[in-house]
Amino acid sequence: MEISSENQYEAVFKKPYPEWARREIVIPDISLGEIIDRSTTQYADRVAISFYGREITYAELRNLVDNMAGYLSASGIKKGDRIALMLPNIPHFAVFFFAVAKVGGIVVQTNPLYTPIELKHQIEDSGATTIVVLDDFVDKALTLYPKPITSVIVTRAQDFLPPGLGFMYSLIRAFKRTGKKVKEDGNIRLYRSIMKKDFPPANPVDINTAEDPMVFQYTGGTTGVPKAAVLTHKNLVSNVYQVTEWVPPKYRDGISYLSAIPFFHVYGMMTAMLTPLATGCKIIMIPDPRDTNTILKTIQREKPDSFPGIPAMYHSFLAHKDIAKYDISSLKFCLSGAAPLPKTLQDPFEARTGAVIIEGYGLSEASPVTNANPLDPNLRRIGSIGPPVPNTHEKVVDLETGTKEVPLGQPGELIINGPQVMKGFWNNSEETGRALRDGWLYTGDIAKVDADGYVYIIDRKKDIIIAGGYNVYPNEVEDVIRTYPKVEEVAVVGEKDEHRGETVKAFIVLKQGQQATQEEIVDHCRQYLAVYKLPRIIEFRDSLPKSLIGKVLRRQLRSH
Repeated sequence: MEISSENQYEAVFKKPYPEWARREIVIPDISLGEIIDRSTTQYADRVAISFYGREITYAELRNLVDNMAGYLSASGIKKGDRIALMLPNIPHFAVFFFAVAKVGGIVVQTNPLYTPIELKHQIEDSGATTIVVLDDFVDKALTLYPKPITSVIVTRAQDFLPPGLGFMYSLIRAFKRTGKKVKEDGNIRLYRSIMKKDFPPANPVDINTAEDPMVFQYTGGTTGVPKAAVLTHKNLVSNVYQVTEWVPPKYRDGISYLSAIPFFHVYGMMTAMLTPLATGCKIIMIPDPRDTNTILKTIQREKPDSFPGIPAMYHSFLAHKDIAKYDISSLKFCLSGAAPLPKTLQDPFEARTGAVIIEGYGLSEASPVTNANPLDPNLRRIGSIGPPVPNTHEKVVDLETGTKEVPLGQPGELIINGPQVMKGFWNNSEETGRALRDGWLYTGDIAKVDADGYVYIIDRKKDIIIAGGYNVYPNEVEDVIRTYPKVEEVAVVGEKDEHRGETVKAFIVLKQGQQATQEEIVDHCRQYLAVYKLPRIIEFRDSLPKSLIGKVLRRQLRSH
């Protein structure tokens, strides 16, 4: 193995560090249960959660968490048991997440929009026997009850809505016949009935923070069969401290976050829930990240300071027909992840809001944050994911063997070492061996590092198009097509070609009212791209397939 701990990259990564951030920090050896105990004690009188006008203080949150932990313990939940959370961003999520942490259980992050088939795979793979589910989705959970699921806890949005709003919500659902009536029995319980009783404190649990799993975060669903990244208490606590160190001191304590990015997604869990609640901030919960109307109204009413999101969400802001009617000037900084942030989106968003928006990078396998631009317009580099966050070490290695560092400025696979890197994949030693080698996480992303220490993601290793023997990076072609004024969205994939092996195919969504031809798109690309990179096939569409958080699903496009 030719990779050493001291390398050409480490020498340049300190260059872009802002004055407030240290390259190496001391991370305490504590569990997530201790994290929430510290913040709920230190910030007892502050508001922890705001949910449609209902405010929950840190002291109230601790009581809710401790009582639920007591119930779970009394119900026989013990260290290592898996509990699936099939919830949107509602207060129950935080209550159960930290309650599970306190009893030594493992949270299985579960997308509420999963089909019963997808849910069945995840439950059987993870070994979860308890599921916590919003009543809207309970029918899916009950398809797996009483086996393999043996216990179902049903939550309702009304549990935490203010009395008047909760009544109206129930009335509307009854009128529309969208509400789910759930009958309790011994193993199907309603959250509201559980919390009417006071439970004794949970049995003390000895947590080995470096070894004991806290979260099963499923990943790989866009490229293959989903597999669970095993994230330990140490992984998650480390990332909380790393993210906190990267934020300027004035934004570390007591600010408010608009938390619309789903918590069941690792990016939302870390940046919109864990880090804010660990630092005494208020999180303003929005259950549906696609509900731009509610998001805009909430920003105007509650005036959050920060909004972690993804490009698709920021794009929805700008495309909203009534955007000019809303005062969203309270936003001071926004974090963008999960997909590349184009300059054509970044500039108008900042002009509209006055906020600074920075692009970062992470993976489910790394808890997730590994890189971020400094929150300083003079230090950030548009198009870059920034340098590694504290205590994170990175290199770019050759694509063939993964053992040789490539020179600065040259593309190769990005590999990462740090305390936030997962323990491995659950029950999948083969995939673990591919991803983790000699202490380094192989990301599968092609990147380069410039002489100033900024990292640039070029593309996914699996998404490379090999056309006539030449490597074509879809992101590069997409970036060019996106600059054409008639184009709203674009995705580029490889199409099988008998002569070239693969050829470049572009799926394009045009702006409303616009028309375009393949010829004019290709002519535009010809000004910026070598001939072998030009799209040979163009398909115009009304929309592109996306995940719930807005990632374009290239795999689905390739299959058509």
